[in-house]
Amino acid sequence: MSGAGPESVPESSIPDDVWEKFVRDSERDIRASAPKEPSARARMVTERLRAMDEAQAARAGGGGKRRWGRKNAPVPPARPEGWRTGPPVQDIGGTSRRRRVWSAVGVVVAVALAVVAVNPSAALSWLPGGFGEESGASDGAQSASGTPLAPETARPGTAPPAAPTDVPTRDKPFAGSPAARWESGADAIRLPAAKPVNEVPAARMAAALKGTKDFLVAANLDPAVLEGARPEKALALVDPAQRDYLAELNAGLRKPTADNDPVGTITRFDPDEIEVVSEARVRGHMTVEAGDGSPGTAVIKADYTFVYPVARAGGGDEVTRTVVRRSIEVEAVDPGRFRVAEGHIRIVSTRSEISNDDCRDGDGVIRPQFLADRQNGAGTSGEARDPYDRSRELTGARDDDECGVVTRL
Repeated sequence: MSGAGPESVPESSIPDDVWEKFVRDSERDIRASAPKEPSARARMVTERLRAMDEAQAARAGGGGKRRWGRKNAPVPPARPEGWRTGPPVQDIGGTSRRRRVWSAVGVVVAVALAVVAVNPSAALSWLPGGFGEESGASDGAQSASGTPLAPETARPGTAPPAAPTDVPTRDKPFAGSPAARWESGADAIRLPAAKPVNEVPAARMAAALKGTKDFLVAANLDPAVLEGARPEKALALVDPAQRDYLAELNAGLRKPTADNDPVGTITRFDPDEIEVVSEARVRGHMTVEAGDGSPGTAVIKADYTFVYPVARAGGGDEVTRTVVRRSIEVEAVDPGRFRVAEGHIRIVSTRSEISNDDCRDGDGVIRPQFLADRQNGAGTSGEARDPYDRSRELTGARDDDECGVVTRL
């Protein structure tokens, strides 16, 4: 198989009523036979994370540049994964005490896999846009050239349209994804012009905006942190006066729990299981508004989506993607009225949503799911979501523990 699809794909000859019955029957059978979620891994979490930190420290001493992957044969396209939310809004000076878990596998995925197994050619012909066509749609605009999108300056009005189902590979890890037209890495995080806001001087706004970007980069794009290292740069940016917030974040990094898992703020993978094969694609924006309190306060609101192409550690061929959306609010104040910790930021709130994770909380890392994982995974009853839909507000944690499914990766 190559990155492009077959030269011709036959039209489906399955009548609508037969297809609908197949979907209903498959969904019922899959729900009835879904295995229970295992829990043995939780007992090994603390020791595993300690070993990851030690291994990362050893690797750091070797120097050299990070390599984002190597050439391998393409594999079947990744199917929709699950999503889970991070902490809800946090009070100034403290963190949320609970985050929810969302499954990585759903009935929609299982049905799609069953159809592919029965009739691959017909199944591919039913997919939006066909198989193997040129990808390049995003944020409501189709582009045959695949040129990068203009920077986002506000929340878009709609989700990106359906993209062709190109196969992601190590050479083309964003094939078939709206992120193919997004910018890469820290350069995608652009700062608005620094202006006085609610009597906060422009110079102070500039410092707070830069600190907000530095925190997002340190928490979500640092290659060492993605491989499981402690996010020392991110921690060092937080105002030392936020003792409760820092204490809880440090406690979660040392020994994550279901109620205090650092992946609600920090993006980390287990390097023994996962290899990030390319620099993340990023899309989002920052806005500034007056604070709710007295004059001399302003709030920076940052909302960004990070797309990570990953493969199994050790050279596996299959490439899938994890999509992480982060929203943080940072307070900026007039140093003539309030005490300011130069070189630090004061985090007011954080929210997050993680798509393609094994849906277990409390292990301190994101565990993407691959094709074999999804074939053997449990069914879900949660709502379906599009992780690329930036038109909807990021609301944070939910009130129940059901599993959700995403419509694409």
